[in-house]
Amino acid sequence: MVAHPERRASLGAAFAGAAQRYWLGVFPHVRREAAHWRRRAGEIVDPALRRTALANLETGRLHLEGAAAFAAFAPPAHRAAVIRAQVALQVAYDYVDTLAEQPCPDPVRNGDQLHQVLGAALDPTGPPVDFYAHHPHCEDGGYLEGIVAACRAALCELPGHASVASYMRRAATRMASYQSLNLGEAQGDHDALARWAQAQAPSDTDLRWWEIAASAGSSLGVYVLIAAAARSIVTAEETAAIEAAYFPWIGSLHLLLDSLVDRREDAEAGQRSLLDYYASPQEMAGRLGLLASESLRRVRALPAWHEHVLMFAGMAGHYLSMPAASQPETSLAARTVLGTIGGLAVPTMMVMGIRRAALYGCRLPARGMRWWRRGGETGQEYSQREYSCWDFHPVPATGHNGDATSAGSAFTLSGPRSRGEPERVASLTIGNLDQLSRAGGSG
Repeated sequence: MVAHPERRASLGAAFAGAAQRYWLGVFPHVRREAAHWRRRAGEIVDPALRRTALANLETGRLHLEGAAAFAAFAPPAHRAAVIRAQVALQVAYDYVDTLAEQPCPDPVRNGDQLHQVLGAALDPTGPPVDFYAHHPHCEDGGYLEGIVAACRAALCELPGHASVASYMRRAATRMASYQSLNLGEAQGDHDALARWAQAQAPSDTDLRWWEIAASAGSSLGVYVLIAAAARSIVTAEETAAIEAAYFPWIGSLHLLLDSLVDRREDAEAGQRSLLDYYASPQEMAGRLGLLASESLRRVRALPAWHEHVLMFAGMAGHYLSMPAASQPETSLAARTVLGTIGGLAVPTMMVMGIRRAALYGCRLPARGMRWWRRGGETGQEYSQREYSCWDFHPVPATGHNGDATSAGSAFTLSGPRSRGEPERVASLTIGNLDQLSRAGGSG
């Protein structure tokens, strides 16, 4: 799908500005918040809960960075509060999600009670809740209560919070219901989940019940609303339009892409995936492509559409850049979604590949690297062993004459000496999306 030149130029400028704001303003703040919650997790009294909290913070770093991506579009005066709320909510979501999957006499009640933390964090006037009422461990040293208090305090600093509060609480209720019902019968019996999802379906959609259920578990709409609350004026019409775009369309694609890259892992663990309800890989690819197409159509109709388009493409690029998206059982669906979104996902795929390589030693996404080299940039694909010890450095973009420019954002990987060679540096500059769109379409 090829965009008009004016729209491509607008998206190019928006991407460049958002990338610079994120890496230079949002990302450092996310790291500070993550360090704070690691310190708090280390103070948890119960050793099992402490291990769970610390492990989630270690493995979920990209979750926190992604949750706060929406803060790049928040007004600077309130951006820090937006980040605190988004990171705190994601820390809580990852933590209770893991606890709910642990052995328990009544997993549905336990999951529902644990996930009440989401609604509590988003409701500054809510009553106290015993989140561990049905869990075998409970001595967390005030960890969950501290997360709730931090999120509430940050939300109270946002001038538009009252305008979006009811929408966020409704989304939190859906998230808690989805997570608890998805745990029934060791995640193998989805009858109750199916009945619940069918009752949640908007009247103007013909989505399958598992697509509606997936959307209910997505937190993207909440993070968008938190960022929107940083503005002084948020109209009821805008908030309703955001909710209608993210639930069910974008949220559904979000959770199903997450399931896509986890599909082999879920199968090995004997866990049933919502994707298993599709009759064939071809049907799955077609439905995910439909979700991507309708999501793009919906976000383009929103106020500040370029912000939502970029965040949508960023979400998709995050999953499509994972090595698991290139496995035989997932590649058809991944290619279909990428083909629907077009070149807009390419820069995010490349940046996420570099970031993931720096964190976990993963290889760069082949599709992104092929585009980079095909586009005329100089670069080299390094091995997993080399990337595993390299560092990721976001730096301001500069033009050919060395002056700062908004035409792109630069990312540098630097590493130690290898086999007697001098220090090696690989750098990537992502420039105008007009050029990217020619590599495979446009958003």
